[in-house]
Amino acid sequence: MIESSHPAQPSHATPAPPQKAAWGAVFALALGVFGLVTAEFLPASLLTPMAASLGVTEGMAGQAVTTTAALALATSLVIAAATRGIDRRWVLLAFSVMLIGSNLLVAFAPGLGAVLLGRGLLGIALGGFWTMAAATAMRLVPEQDVPQALSIVFSGVSVATIAAAPLGSYLGDAVGWRNVFLMAAAIGVLALAWQWRTLPRMAPSGSASLGTLLEVMRRPQMARGMMAVLLVFVGHFTFFTYLRPFLEHVAGVGVNGLSAILLGFGVANFAGTSLAGALLQRNLRLTLLLMPLAMGLMGLAFVALGQAPLADGLLVALWGMAFGTVPVTWSTWITVTVPDEAESGGGLLVAIIQLSIAVGAAAGGAVFDASGARGVCLAATMYCWWPR
Repeated sequence: MIESSHPAQPSHATPAPPQKAAWGAVFALALGVFGLVTAEFLPASLLTPMAASLGVTEGMAGQAVTTTAALALATSLVIAAATRGIDRRWVLLAFSVMLIGSNLLVAFAPGLGAVLLGRGLLGIALGGFWTMAAATAMRLVPEQDVPQALSIVFSGVSVATIAAAPLGSYLGDAVGWRNVFLMAAAIGVLALAWQWRTLPRMAPSGSASLGTLLEVMRRPQMARGMMAVLLVFVGHFTFFTYLRPFLEHVAGVGVNGLSAILLGFGVANFAGTSLAGALLQRNLRLTLLLMPLAMGLMGLAFVALGQAPLADGLLVALWGMAFGTVPVTWSTWITVTVPDEAESGGGLLVAIIQLSIAVGAAAGGAVFDASGARGVCLAATMYCWWPR
């Protein structure tokens, strides 16, 4: 079990938390997160019209997703060092500018190359913004309010998870996929304006060099913590990536039922994210233990009750609620474990999560081919429980 013990003595000064919470800035960051994650998810719901318009196969158009993930992973590892001398206000504003530019590039792209360029720009913004999210929250609110601030910021992910795919698909049919990306650019403009108005000046903190990543990994509990993050997120993406074939082939759920179940997942995920702040203020260690345990129990229940659609819908919602707390919980753990190097710690966290997306999908695919949908649920349970 990963402890939430006192961190090692810092080698660099940690900025003192403010006396008064800047909640306006916290909500501005949440809107930025919503814009980034919405843009990340859009190609999944617009892939067919994008491919047809650009004159490429859907497989080639799907590289828009791969490009974003690859650049996000790389950026998360180097952004703190690359921007170590720059006011964090300006760095965060630059990421919002990149969000706008990315969506405009895609909206007006004459071919696949321009789309990939725009999606690469989004990956830089996504990886950089996530890296600095926890460290920024620490500097916007008093220490006791950090879990609640992170819960608000991560709620942008949950709202985007609920809205991006169905809205993207609907609006793509109504106004065309290029106009959908223009709308995403408009969200970026709103986020930029709000952040410009509310974000205070924030001098960089910590040593923020590439060597710092290795130093942070050597801190007590960090290596075990990152392994636990990898396994829990691999468990989630193993389960979620192959949820549709499970529901279709095992439970016999139709298209309408599938849409309802996925909507339930999104709503429950948002509820879990919203509740995370209150849970973490009570007991960080217990939340780290119980949420993956609950996810694993849902996986076992799927194996036992997989042919009952109503039960499946409830189990998916409960999984979504439990998983909704996980990103907030581990981001809070980073602020407690390495408060003097929260940006570097956040970069490691983002890199591990991006890696887990690829590993979870690949591992789930191998298990699915070998033992079917029930085997995927058992594998997801194993991954979620392994760190315990």
